[in-house]
Amino acid sequence: MSPQSQLELTATMLFAPLLVSTAFVALCSFIAEPARQRFSAIFLAGAGAAYLSGGFGLWEFGFCAVITLLAYRGLENYRAIAIGWVLHTCWDIAHHLYGNPIIPFEATSSIGCAVCDLGLAAWYFAGAPTIWKVRFGRTAQSPMG
Repeated sequence: MSPQSQLELTATMLFAPLLVSTAFVALCSFIAEPARQRFSAIFLAGAGAAYLSGGFGLWEFGFCAVITLLAYRGLENYRAIAIGWVLHTCWDIAHHLYGNPIIPFEATSSIGCAVCDLGLAAWYFAGAPTIWKVRFGRTAQSPMG
C-alpha cells in the first residue's frame, strides 16, 4: 500500500468529484440523441487509455482493450458504457492503492476519479436521460426555451 492511499479522505475530496460528474451530465444533456450516446462511447474509449503508463505493465493494455470493446458496444447500448465506467472506477482504486495516481502531482486524483466515475456510471445505467427534460420539462434540443 502506498503512503498516498493512507491519506484521510475528507468530505471535500469526495464531494468535488461528484460536482464534476454532475457538470458532465448537465453538459452532455445538451447533446441530442443519438449523438449523446456516440460522444459518450468515444469519451469512455479515451478514458480507458488514461493509465497506459500507470505502472501495471501489460495489464494496462489489457484494460484499455476491454474498455475499447465496451465503448464499441456502447455505441448501441448505454449499459456497456456504464459497465466501462464501473471498471474504470476499479482501475482508479487500484492505482490509488498502488501509488500511481492519474494526475502525478495530485495524490488523491485517482480516488477522486473513482468517485466521479461512479456518478457517471449511475447516469449511464439509468439510460443517460437528459436532465433538462426532467428538470424543466423540455427536450435536450432546447433546454433554454
